[in-house]
Amino acid sequence: MHREVMTTPPKRDPQALLSHLLDAARKAGADAADALYVEGVSSSVSYRLGKLEDVERAESYDLGLRVFVGQKVAFVSSSDFSADALAGLPARAVTMAKLAPEDRFAGLAPKDRLATTTPELDLEDAIEPSAEVLIERARTAEAAALAVTGVTNSEGGGASFSRSAVALATSTGFYGRYAATSHSIGVAVLAGEGTGMERDYDHASARHARDLRDAQAIGRTAGEKAVKRLNPRSMPSQALPVVFHPDEAASLIGHFAGAISGAAIARGVSFLKDRMGQAIFAPGLNIIDDPHRVRGLRSKPFDGEGVANQRRALIEDGRLTTWLLDCASARQLGLQTTGHAARGTGGPPSPSATNLYLEAGKLSVKELIADIKQGFYVTELMGMGVNGVTGDYSRGAAGFWIENGEIAFPVSEVTIAGNLKDMFAHLTPANDLEFRHGTNAPTVRVEGMTLAGS
Repeated sequence: MHREVMTTPPKRDPQALLSHLLDAARKAGADAADALYVEGVSSSVSYRLGKLEDVERAESYDLGLRVFVGQKVAFVSSSDFSADALAGLPARAVTMAKLAPEDRFAGLAPKDRLATTTPELDLEDAIEPSAEVLIERARTAEAAALAVTGVTNSEGGGASFSRSAVALATSTGFYGRYAATSHSIGVAVLAGEGTGMERDYDHASARHARDLRDAQAIGRTAGEKAVKRLNPRSMPSQALPVVFHPDEAASLIGHFAGAISGAAIARGVSFLKDRMGQAIFAPGLNIIDDPHRVRGLRSKPFDGEGVANQRRALIEDGRLTTWLLDCASARQLGLQTTGHAARGTGGPPSPSATNLYLEAGKLSVKELIADIKQGFYVTELMGMGVNGVTGDYSRGAAGFWIENGEIAFPVSEVTIAGNLKDMFAHLTPANDLEFRHGTNAPTVRVEGMTLAGS
């Protein structure tokens, strides 16, 4: 099947377009305004059991305008770029703002916080792969997975490419633009027969094609992971050390980022709301947010409000150093924005991390588990059992049993539980950090968790 979605407007200058909208908004009665232009193109293919299933390509264009009348704010967005549609946007936004309730924390970013330089982050691959290249990536990944002994079926392989460009302008004189590409490959397969089947997958993404992991290696890894999960056991309930695979360890760092979001802190709904400057993790541990990582999957030269951003240690030597703040949450807390605003065209900015990672430790994975007599190595987490207010943590899990410092046999149908405050305090990282996703972590070991099983 082939599907194509295109809403291509004439080629235009985003800076001129946004400048015109801001001028029109001021003439309509806005005291201040900003405007965001986003365009994107994406292509994807899917391949299952040796046959091409789907080829898709889409192009999209979107525009958002935010206006302020005093402390009142309104948003309008449009994917219609006709002259009539654009002409009516500013006046409609101002009318909406006049009817809105006052928001004493609303406003553009302070002019002295705006970015004045644009770092070179090398986010855009100049070459767009053809549909034939994407098909070959998907085909190769699935074929390699199906070639693994014990693999019996496939959910399919896929490959995709996207290019996006973002332009932001404010009535205070800021204008910035950047573009980025993404290549990805993924495959999911099943091993075993009947009720004893197990599923697993592997995937990879990169800004540039030459940084993308080999499709054959991705497929082979997916197949091997599925086969290793065959004949799992459910273990009895007990307290034990839990070791998280890097992909699952990254989710713990994501929970930490959510807990230090300025929006959550301002509302008082975070289990870390009173912990600024205190030890959250063990001494020596650092968690970094780096929006300027070259070719990073979440890199950007400025934040969603035009504010200059920079590399920050959110945790330094185990201690919490900052919240993640946009302008609104910073004003609520009596602080300055940290340059963490993210936004779309249809609503307000909100705080969000960029390239977030827990720095590697000193122990190898083998050394990290060597003294564990009975433990659990998590390779998959299920459900969303995390309470952001209390830090209580409970999630379904699958993985492997650790016995006398070695991986022993697969385990499934268990739940792991604890409290994130205790988990963070008793977390030890290994030395195997790799930058594969937007949020990354090495393998980590967490002491004193509870496993609930049969």
